[in-house]
Amino acid sequence: MTTSPLLQVQHLRKYFYITKGLFSRVAGQVHAIEDVSFDIAPREVLGLAGESGSGKTTIGRAVLRLVEATSGQVLFDGKNVLDFDARTLRDFRRSAQIIFQDPYASIDPTMTVADVVAEPLRVQSLARGSELVDRVEKLLADVSLSADFMRRRPAELSGGQRQRVVIARALAVEPRFIVADEPVSALDVSIQAQIIRLLEDLEEQRGFSMLFISHDLAIMEYLSDRIAVVYLGRLMEIGPSTQVVSRPRHPYTEALISAVPDTTNERKRIILKGEVPSPVAPPSGCVFRTRCPYALPACSQEVPAMREVLPGHWKACLRDDVP
Repeated sequence: MTTSPLLQVQHLRKYFYITKGLFSRVAGQVHAIEDVSFDIAPREVLGLAGESGSGKTTIGRAVLRLVEATSGQVLFDGKNVLDFDARTLRDFRRSAQIIFQDPYASIDPTMTVADVVAEPLRVQSLARGSELVDRVEKLLADVSLSADFMRRRPAELSGGQRQRVVIARALAVEPRFIVADEPVSALDVSIQAQIIRLLEDLEEQRGFSMLFISHDLAIMEYLSDRIAVVYLGRLMEIGPSTQVVSRPRHPYTEALISAVPDTTNERKRIILKGEVPSPVAPPSGCVFRTRCPYALPACSQEVPAMREVLPGHWKACLRDDVP
């Protein structure tokens, strides 16, 4: 029996309009997300990979309606999040939370740790008084912080401790879905491993689904069930994580994987030519063609459709003979 997806993203687009002049005339638009579709099943972790500026953070925020999508659908339990009114959207926030990249920037520096973690419980009217204190203490314990941290402020914490507080806050309302937006990129390497293991343990214990956004495919292979690769706002490839990393089917994925440190020196290093095109004027056809070592004249003529090349493994590329 097939499990219905918890989240379905269908033909999602987000354009940021560029205005000029006294009357704010629209002079262009940034194609931040262009026709992106994917599903996430209950208890599944989907990794979203890509270079800086690829649009992966905008995808995560559009899914949660932290930025408003231009078009498309985001179905959560079959209901379109993009159609929610203010009250329904507030209820949705109990089911879907985000862990931001910079833990210091996402915490009010004037608040104590207890207040930071308790805030969503107060906003959603889920606890008060001694029950609130008990729940905050339990949440901190779940992220390996003692009750002594409750009276501290963000400036008194290390980067790893601040990120644990942010994770505790996200867990406070017992969400079923979490967007983790580069949650370890601002941390030291040794601390990164601790936070990744913590997220893995929490996902197994609590059973939430997660969209894990990162540029680090090594971390993503370890944590994610599947990996989706995005370039210039478009989905290039999606499939089982081990399969995507060990046998990439899209040239862009191949290039990303070649950049992961390899102690065996067996992996061929691929240096992409040129610069990432401007999202204001993306290339015609396949947006990756201007940097692709395997591009054909036909790649400029049509946008490649996502097609299944192995069971559960899809790519948007015209060629089957590469990589």
